[in-house]
Amino acid sequence: MQVILLERVAKLGQMGEVVDVKPGYARNFLLPQGKALSASKANIAAFEDQKAQLEARNLETRKEAESLAEKLNGQQFIVIRSASDSGALYGSVTTRDAAEAATAEGFSVDRKQVVLEPIKELGLHSVQIVLHPEVDAMIELNVARSPEEAELQASGKSIQELAAEEEAAADFEIQELFEDIGAAASDDEELAEAAGIETPAEDAQTDTTPSAT
Repeated sequence: MQVILLERVAKLGQMGEVVDVKPGYARNFLLPQGKALSASKANIAAFEDQKAQLEARNLETRKEAESLAEKLNGQQFIVIRSASDSGALYGSVTTRDAAEAATAEGFSVDRKQVVLEPIKELGLHSVQIVLHPEVDAMIELNVARSPEEAELQASGKSIQELAAEEEAAADFEIQELFEDIGAAASDDEELAEAAGIETPAEDAQTDTTPSAT
């Protein structure tokens, strides 16, 4: 099926070009989205009459998109989700979540502008935002289980490093506990010795005389 493009379409062509596409792609995407018209003589003639207006409108919307892209590029947005200790999410982060995270921070982003495969693990994820057929921006989603974890991830630590640090901290606390118990036992023995009281261990060592029968 031949259509005339009303705007640039990636991997297809520029505004005003007549291109061949699959009928389903035209009917389900290009035509209802207002990105193209069927390439009939009447539509081609109508496009030529409106070409100057369409180009002016495209230029205006592109400038607006470029202005937003300058502000949006490189921004990081936090998305809090539940996940396992290995970092696997209980669910996923979708285009809707990305758009809502950006919008919550004052950026006007629609889910249809987000190019993203569902995210299924914690960490930092680069996401493409198509603001205009000729203008993209890249943002980063910081998917974490808590704001504190998001802050650590933003500093460059991975979920694996965070888990290793937590495990090391737990091992250190256990080691300190055993050391404290050992020190307390040693202190008790020293106090008993100073008071002249035999400890159970000393009793076992000194009481070696056979009992009378």
